[in-house]
Amino acid sequence: MGRHYLDLVDARTVPTPGLVATHRAVADLLGAAAMGVVHGMAGLGKTYAVEQALARAGEDSACWAGFPSRPTMRLVAARLFEQLTCSTAGRRSRFELMDQLVEELTVRPRAIVVDEAQRLTSECIEFLRYLHDHPRTRFALILVGGDGCWEVLAREPMLRSRIFRRVNITPLTGEQVCALMGTFHPIYTGVDKEVLLLVDDHFAHGNLRDWASFTHTAAKLCVEHGRQQLDAEIARNTFALHGGGAGAGAGA
Repeated sequence: MGRHYLDLVDARTVPTPGLVATHRAVADLLGAAAMGVVHGMAGLGKTYAVEQALARAGEDSACWAGFPSRPTMRLVAARLFEQLTCSTAGRRSRFELMDQLVEELTVRPRAIVVDEAQRLTSECIEFLRYLHDHPRTRFALILVGGDGCWEVLAREPMLRSRIFRRVNITPLTGEQVCALMGTFHPIYTGVDKEVLLLVDDHFAHGNLRDWASFTHTAAKLCVEHGRQQLDAEIARNTFALHGGGAGAGAGA
């Protein structure tokens, strides 16, 4: 199950449009053993949404892999081999690893998630496509990435034509913030829309990671000052602790 940023205590999962769309897409990808992409700017909850979707689908054996910028094909093969087999790749060549990965992926349906997929090179993307298209393998391939991810993947026509589901997660609008954030954390229960929009306009900008960061600090200030809910004063003092913001001041 996914964890909230900063392990935020009392945070609840909010049914954002991105989360709902990712749940549907991942379920479809698992059912069809197909290839899909979940992408969007940093902090919008892409990885969290995919983790939630896999857990909801009962997929406990998903292989998660991430790579440094511009990895070699051998590194990708070795990392997947180690994740899937729980053994070291040793000095195996990329071709030996490729053959063994095919064998491993014929055993039973699996899910492979590649995080930060925008870092992959054309060679690595082609390698993943080869594994997925091999007549003996059957697995869902979920590519998750941040800024520029879709642009990188879309440049590969052999891959793009095989994308079965694509989810582009975008920041929450002001209307969505007002509709959803009241259930995100107890300090927002019953809070006026004007206060929620103050936080979003001056700090969070529809970004869930920024909302979690703000909430982590604001919840502590609420406890320190004996308040159950966020108000404009607590909000502005939270801005100050995070380096400023319109109307931020010192000391609640």
